[in-house]
Amino acid sequence: MQSPVFLITPPFTQLNTPYPATAYLKGFLNTQKIDSFQCDLGIEVILELFTKEGLQKLFAKVKPKNLSANASRIFYLQNDYIKTIDQVILFLQEKNSALAQLIAERNYLPEASRFNQLDDLDWAFGSMGIQDKAKHLATLFLEDLSDFIVECVDENFGFSRYAERLGQSANSFDELYTHLQQKTTFIDKITLKILDKKLNEIQPKLVCFSVPFPGNLYSAFRCAQFIKANYPNVKTAMGGGFPNTELRSVSDVRVFDFVDFITLDDGELPIELLHQSLSNPKANEFKRTLILENGQVIYKNNTARLDYKQTFVGTPDYSDLLLDQYISVIEIANPMHSLWSDGRWNKLTMAHGCYWGKCTFCDISLDYIKLYEPIAATLLVDRMEKLIEQTGETGFHFVDE
Repeated sequence: MQSPVFLITPPFTQLNTPYPATAYLKGFLNTQKIDSFQCDLGIEVILELFTKEGLQKLFAKVKPKNLSANASRIFYLQNDYIKTIDQVILFLQEKNSALAQLIAERNYLPEASRFNQLDDLDWAFGSMGIQDKAKHLATLFLEDLSDFIVECVDENFGFSRYAERLGQSANSFDELYTHLQQKTTFIDKITLKILDKKLNEIQPKLVCFSVPFPGNLYSAFRCAQFIKANYPNVKTAMGGGFPNTELRSVSDVRVFDFVDFITLDDGELPIELLHQSLSNPKANEFKRTLILENGQVIYKNNTARLDYKQTFVGTPDYSDLLLDQYISVIEIANPMHSLWSDGRWNKLTMAHGCYWGKCTFCDISLDYIKLYEPIAATLLVDRMEKLIEQTGETGFHFVDE
């Protein structure tokens, strides 16, 4: 397989459904006949870590000295965690529903501190909600392991965010840069092993990291650092919600030791132009792109081309993603909260920009906010039908920009 554009969501975002940005971009690139491949590295790392072999490697790294009471309990129950982990993951992937009764009886899974604050299970799930009750208990089982990882192996680990603190302090690059000079962590090694395999298979010319949240930033830079060191001919770009808000005025040249481009706001045209510039050295057009030039960070917006209207960006394409391997979890018994983490859905844009555009806390001068563009109902339904056919999922989460 050879694919010139590799779209990556770095760890970690959600366990139960892919963040849609790369699917949106892949759908657009399809309309331009540009080959692409996408990957949710977060779920792939989780699926590698939370296996029998993964936990064996995890526990082997820990010495049972100076551990908290909770971590000590998990360490000494390690055989119970290793023995049950594969079946628990299958259950949370909805591939082993028969396990629910066993889990719900609370004699199957080892339990540590997360189980101390259990909600009233009978109140939350009743006597018949066995599947959801078991899913909640299995989630607590994973969260116990997460607590163990944070205390003993990688203090920055989190299921839906990784090293989020480093991202939140990104108004200065110093702390994140220092962290990136340290040895790779246990979690990093898993991430980079998967990334290396995919780079060898795909052989991309351009790798684009979509960074929606602070908790994706560290891994994006760690992966970009690996690419620079091991695949020097591959160019890297970063975009998404976090750069759009926090990196608009970046001036620290060290950022470009890791990435070659930072694109802002709507990503379709910027990525298309980056692809053109790499395919044709004479092409030198950029759209809202930060690059390093003559030792300075330069904002390039030298194309006369306008952003694509929503009618022409194509239908999101979820191919390449491991749709049948995402993990449904119930972190909190409240059914409204569980909507976020339980089950999978297709995300679909109903409107681009904001029809109101007057909130004082929002930067309404930005094109991707001020240019309001609703999607026609007929087009929305056409895209829904295509996504149902592709993914087999009839659940939709309608979003705006």
